[in-house]
Amino acid sequence: MRINLLELLEDASAQWPDQTAYADETSALTFREVYDRARAAGSFLLSKDLRGEPVLVCTGRSPETVAAYWGVVCAGCSYVPIDEDTPPRRVRQIIETIQPCAAFCGASGRDLLSPWMDGDAIHELDSVFQTLPDNGALAAVRARAIDLDPVYTVFTSGSTGVPKGVTACHRNVLDYADSLTEALGFDADTVFGVQAPLGIDACLKELVPTLLVGAKSVLIPKSLFLFPLKLAEFLNEYKINTLCWAASALTMLSAYGALEEEPPRFLHTVAFGGETPPPGQLCLWRAALPNARLFNLYGPTEATGMSCCYELPKVIQPDNPIPIGKPLRNTALLLLDEAHRLTLPDESAPSAVGEIYLRGAGLTLGYWGDPEQSARSFAQNPLHNRYRDPVYRTGDLARYGADGELVFVSRRDHQVKHMGRRVELGEIEAAAQEAEGVARACCAYHPETQKFTLFYEGPAAPAALAAHLRRELPRYMQPHAYQAMDTLPVTASGKIDREQLTMDN
Repeated sequence: MRINLLELLEDASAQWPDQTAYADETSALTFREVYDRARAAGSFLLSKDLRGEPVLVCTGRSPETVAAYWGVVCAGCSYVPIDEDTPPRRVRQIIETIQPCAAFCGASGRDLLSPWMDGDAIHELDSVFQTLPDNGALAAVRARAIDLDPVYTVFTSGSTGVPKGVTACHRNVLDYADSLTEALGFDADTVFGVQAPLGIDACLKELVPTLLVGAKSVLIPKSLFLFPLKLAEFLNEYKINTLCWAASALTMLSAYGALEEEPPRFLHTVAFGGETPPPGQLCLWRAALPNARLFNLYGPTEATGMSCCYELPKVIQPDNPIPIGKPLRNTALLLLDEAHRLTLPDESAPSAVGEIYLRGAGLTLGYWGDPEQSARSFAQNPLHNRYRDPVYRTGDLARYGADGELVFVSRRDHQVKHMGRRVELGEIEAAAQEAEGVARACCAYHPETQKFTLFYEGPAAPAALAAHLRRELPRYMQPHAYQAMDTLPVTASGKIDREQLTMDN
């Protein structure tokens, strides 16, 4: 039984030493080179007597950054990723929360970190990788390691405006890699195209399975996501056959015609994550890739990443909502109503809406330095009190359809009271995304005026969209204003940035 993520790296470097593990458009590292760099970085930290400490990694989007992550783990430390384009205010908040004793940086990372960290604690990664491995010190760390030791802390947006640090351990990451690989069928021929920023947990979908099965991860330049046709050309140039992207990134390729102009010749596995994709866009993907396996993934950062998986059929019905599927292996999902009663599928009719609770080895250790919030979110299973049985309250609302499949409805915090009725903003958005000429939609509610504004991408005229929604939704759910946008703003994880839409409008 594996208890340490580094066992995957050790096995991979022994089995496929000269095979490329991680690459971008300018460089590549083999499994052996990743292994050697990781041991050098780990030895550097141990020479500073930093075992068990959190270490910031602010080194840009490159294969060397991934090697730095595993190097931090070699020292028995946990890495805290920060993208080099992170706003200074957020960097300050992360540093104040973590209070790191060390940081690895790239060319521009020092300037970003130095206002809030001692310069002597910031280390250039190029020189760190020159450290000679200390085999004895590294072995001593491994001898004391257990699977509950932390691997990383990633920061998500907090409702108070202060980001929350979610800390995951080896058990979480290993279980996630095994389960996702089994569900999506990754193998040694897999070539991932990595879309997710390296500063969030979403990139684990590719980075860790790469070690597990001897696959290859190609880091796609961030700039290409502004140019759908060039992005499609990149996929073909690097013979990428597997995508595990945020739904917004995949939708951009389909909505702007790139799938037709530059058909992806090598893709055989495409997984949508972050948000449930519009059915109309999935139909475009199915038409472009009739023989590919398409998946809808669901899961929160607090459960290490994706927790559920649904494989789409060969024929997609554009008028039907897309299920989020069934839990991955070793994950359990509870759908509970407001009285904490279990909601079960009923083949005779759709079920009532309930909140998703998750159980299993994927549940992370909680929020860094915030035991009160951790206790609220990672609570005792409300179905019993016989023994300690933690569950994560996702805040996501869902219902079982008449076919027994679980369908995401909305966020609990996206549920509003309007005209004496509860309204799910996600229901308005889903109806809008079924309209012709709408690629994506986001609905905002303004409590002070008690009005809805619908923001959307696509060529649909506001009048035509309003007419469509009058046919699809009751009167009390009708938007009061429509605003077409070239591109809806997104968060780092690829989800639509509702907060920015509300603030800017």
